[in-house]
Amino acid sequence: MEAPALAKPQEHPKLIVSIGPHMHDQETTAKIMWTVSGALLPAALMSVYFFGMPAVMVILVSLAASLASEAAVQWMLKKPVTLSDGSAFLTGLLLAMNLPSNAPLYIPAVGSFVAIVITKHLFGGLGYNIFNPALIGRAFVLISFPKLMTTYVAPASQFMAVDAKTTATPLVLLKEEGMAKLLEIFHTKAALYQDLFLGNRAGSLGETSVIALLLGAAFLMMKRYITWHVPVPFIATVGLLAWMFGGKEGLLSGDAIFHMMSGGLILGAFFMATDYVTGPSVRAAQVVFGVGCGALTVLIRLKGGYPEGVMFAILLMNCFAPLLDRGMKSRVFGKAEAKGVKK
Repeated sequence: MEAPALAKPQEHPKLIVSIGPHMHDQETTAKIMWTVSGALLPAALMSVYFFGMPAVMVILVSLAASLASEAAVQWMLKKPVTLSDGSAFLTGLLLAMNLPSNAPLYIPAVGSFVAIVITKHLFGGLGYNIFNPALIGRAFVLISFPKLMTTYVAPASQFMAVDAKTTATPLVLLKEEGMAKLLEIFHTKAALYQDLFLGNRAGSLGETSVIALLLGAAFLMMKRYITWHVPVPFIATVGLLAWMFGGKEGLLSGDAIFHMMSGGLILGAFFMATDYVTGPSVRAAQVVFGVGCGALTVLIRLKGGYPEGVMFAILLMNCFAPLLDRGMKSRVFGKAEAKGVKK
């Protein structure tokens, strides 16, 4: 009699577990990008109100060049064209907000090409760039066309205004001629603060209207697309160090409010330093990142050759973002320590 055949062991399906944490969110990259662009809309509209049709043209050319560059490089690389994800649109809008309204239209075109093709796609596309694309685009055109990028016009508050009077920004006036010159122009500090808050001053499109930028930032914080960990330390550090070292009368005589509302600080702190890709992801590292951005900004403003340092500060701190994340590890999910057991 034959021995009964041995039963085959029951086969179990393989369970493959990917790297954690395992979380799912309804937010998509496209939704976030378009929402951030929408949050910038109030500031963009205020820039159009103060600088008129030239601001419209700078914004439109920057957007068109960014979208065209994105589509062209993806077509050349035989990748799907992903203009609908909003990343190229946001880059173009941010670049435009970093340009003066009277910039020749080839400047936003060149800046957009550098931002999209070189800074973004040379490193592998969305999510792989190590520097903020819009800021690299601005840095390139600033170095290439320094005179055109540092010539500003006074706000006209007329959409169809033709004649534009060139003037210096408040930061340039402070650096070169001191607070007395600012008070000669704006008459009182209260009037100076009011114009800075509303946006009635010379500068790039994104330097206008602090209140419009703050409204957009508040919306993003309510949606939890950004948190306070980078922008608040960034702005607070600028205010503190400017108050300590920014006055001509000695220590603790600087104007913190002026420095916090001047230049591109609000735009940079809330809309560029908070970039998911080029900034740290660990909360403690984000705080250090913000403090570093603020310290470098004040250093450049007070001691550097440029009156503004926000762009250079963010780009320099982008270099340190991976190091900060590695040095300040976040809490391990699911880790529990036994009672009475020390690390």
